[in-house]
This record gives sequence, C-alpha cells and structure tokens, in this order.
Amino acid sequence: MTNWQVEPRTVLEHVIRQQGLSYEELSAQFDQLAEKMGLGVTLSPRHLRRLASGERTGTRAQSQRVLQELFGRSAADLLQPWVSANTTIGPANGLLIPDELGQVGRSQEELLTVTVRRARQFTLDTGEYVASEAIDQLQGDLREIAVSYPQRALGEILTDLVETQDTVFTLLDRRHRATESTQLYMLGGVVSGILAKASHDMGDAHSALTHARTGFMCADHAEHDGLRAWIRGLQSYVAYWSKRPHESLRYAQEGTVFAELAGNTTGVWLAANEARAWATLGNSAGAREAIHRSEAAAESVRFDEIDMYGGICTFGRSRQLYYAADALALLPDAADDAEQYSEQALSAYSDTSAPDWSFSDQAGSYADLAIARIMKGEIDGAAAALEPVLELEPGRRIHGIVSSAEQVHKALGKAESSQAVTDLQLELEAFSRTPLVAIAP
Repeated sequence: MTNWQVEPRTVLEHVIRQQGLSYEELSAQFDQLAEKMGLGVTLSPRHLRRLASGERTGTRAQSQRVLQELFGRSAADLLQPWVSANTTIGPANGLLIPDELGQVGRSQEELLTVTVRRARQFTLDTGEYVASEAIDQLQGDLREIAVSYPQRALGEILTDLVETQDTVFTLLDRRHRATESTQLYMLGGVVSGILAKASHDMGDAHSALTHARTGFMCADHAEHDGLRAWIRGLQSYVAYWSKRPHESLRYAQEGTVFAELAGNTTGVWLAANEARAWATLGNSAGAREAIHRSEAAAESVRFDEIDMYGGICTFGRSRQLYYAADALALLPDAADDAEQYSEQALSAYSDTSAPDWSFSDQAGSYADLAIARIMKGEIDGAAAALEPVLELEPGRRIHGIVSSAEQVHKALGKAESSQAVTDLQLELEAFSRTPLVAIAP
C-alpha cells in the first residue's frame, strides 16, 4: 500500500487508511452491505473518495446507515475534518490545510481540488458587503448545476444545490449595495426554480410550488420578465404532472404575458406546456394550436440571462419535439403524429454527450413512442421502445418518468388483451414500485 505522508482531510479518510483497503474494495463492501441491509443505495469509488477528501459533506440517510455499519462510526463523525498536531486550521473558514502538500500519496487532481475549495470559500467570504466576485462565483456554480441537472441523477447534485441556495439566501440577508441587489435576487430566483424541479422529481408537488413561489418573489424583486416567465413555466410543469391540467393552463397563460416581453425560450416552453394540458383535457384542437404556437415562438427567440444558464433553464429543439410528442400521445387520433415526433425527439437525444441531452426527456420520448405504437396495435414495438426506460436505475426514476410509465400502462389497458400486453403491464408495475423517492432520505 501507499505510504501516506500527508495528513488525512477527514476522519473517514483516516479510517480508510488505517484499514489499508482501496476505494474500489470499500465501495464493493458498501454495496454488498447495503444489499444485505435491504437498502437500495450504492456508493461509487469516486463518490467515496470525494466524501473522504471532504469535497462532499453530505449524503443520504440510507447511505449514512450503511457507512455507520461498515466503519462502526456515525456518518456525522466520519465526515468531520481530521485534526492532528500536524494540521493547521485556516483562519477564514476552518478549512484543513495539510503542512506537506507536496508529499507523495495525494494526486495532483486531489491537491488542486483542495485549492479550488479554499479559493471558492475565500471568494464567498465577502465581509460586510457582497463582492462582485462572489456573485460571479455563484453564477458559475448555478450554471454548472443547471447544465448537470438534466444529465445526472438528482442525488449527485442535490448537495451542491442545497449549499448554493444557503449561500445565496445568506448573502441576501446581508447588507448589499443597490447595484448588487438585482443580481442576488436573480440568483435567488434561479436556485429556487431548480429546487422546485428537484422537489417535483421527488414527487413532492407542495414543496415544489413553495420553492416556485419564492422564486417568483425573487423575480419580482429583480424586475426580470424572463425569470418571471420561467418560474411560471415551472409551476405549469408541476401542475401538469400533478394531474391538474386547468391549473397548468393558467400558469402557462400567465407566464406567456411575461415571456412575450422577454422573448426568451420560455415562451416556447409555455406554449408546449399548454399543448400537454389541452391534450390531457381531450381538446385536440387546442393541443395542436399550442404546438403550432410553440413552433412559431421558436422562430423569434431572443436569448436572455436565464437562457445563458443553459441546461434546465433553457428550452431547445430537443425538448420541443419531446413535448409535442407527449401532447400528441394523449390524443386517440394522433398516433401517427405522436410516433413521428417521438422518433424525431429520440434522434435529437441520441448523442448523450450533447449539451442539451436529458435522460428524463429521452425516457419520456421512449414512453411516447411506446404509446403511439400501442395505439397502432404494435405491442412488440412498444415493448422494444420501453427497454431503455425499464433499465433505468432507481436513482433516475424521477416522478415524471414514473408518471410516463403509468401513462403507458394506461394505454395498454385500452389495447386488445394478450399475453404480450399482460407481460408489459407487469414490467411497468415492477418498474413503478421503486421510484426515486423510495431510495431517498
């Protein structure tokens, strides 16, 4: 084993060194123990390394139980900074600074991670007033979260999201100059909007709408129509998946007023939200008209500060195709159109390295394709379309994906009875029994 000469950064890192096992070996032990305890959690070597280094400071309740069983100490104790006679405490924020950073035993990447964490904290420790560099740092943090959100499991980014919210609201509570106030409220609106999406993905519509109301209040303080429109889009989105189509319509129509002033991509999203709500209500003409308005709005988009965050904060062509497919899949007379839009959306989402790729929207597109094929009597084709969805790990089974699976199940209920239909229904039922919320704290 490596002869560690650098002080451990956490109690967990110290314990791991004492045991003399690699992160890969301990990760395998964690997974085996979690399975034995009947807990649906895993811990990758990379995540374990980040916990041990102090880069990550929190983990889910079920993971904490496994860590305690594995190491014989509570997770709270394990994640505490390691303090010894050879460790200096930085005066600004209590960050542990090893005396011998140049010694062997720690990779260059790990050393740089320590310096980045220290630099970020120093930037945010703004004193009496908020520094412009602190705002720049938080904008960068939120861009990273916004882009990562559609592509990674929620558990991988939730800690960063919660910490960013806490920092933003702490800065809003401090004294700040008038010129900085708008920027801080913009940050507050964006982080609240992303938290609204996170709560929704956990199946908690009430908390999602609470975060959204906070976001809209921040948008009002910032006097930013693009942010107002985006928050209304989130509220419409949550209401739709909560089976409240009339409320979804109301939020979408209210948001359109702001979107027309802003001209950002939220206008495209709001019309797409309307299409899905109209389709849920069985209004085929209303749904198709809203799809056409969404297409028209995309032709005159003016990107604004919200779009510049990217990821979850903007509405590109791939998402537009998926939403159209989602609306048309709800209309009994639109099987061919639903299939066409679904296939176009899946083609757009085929490149997982693309910046606008989204595992959830891709899964929704597969579900829409399955529904279109069911309506056409092609059960085997529907089963083939659903294979990538049914293979999703529980950590990615967010509320919207499980709801899409339930819509497929509902469509199967209207199909001619057969063993193939029954088998696919049973697979969907098994999939829906373990949503994301079932493995979260």
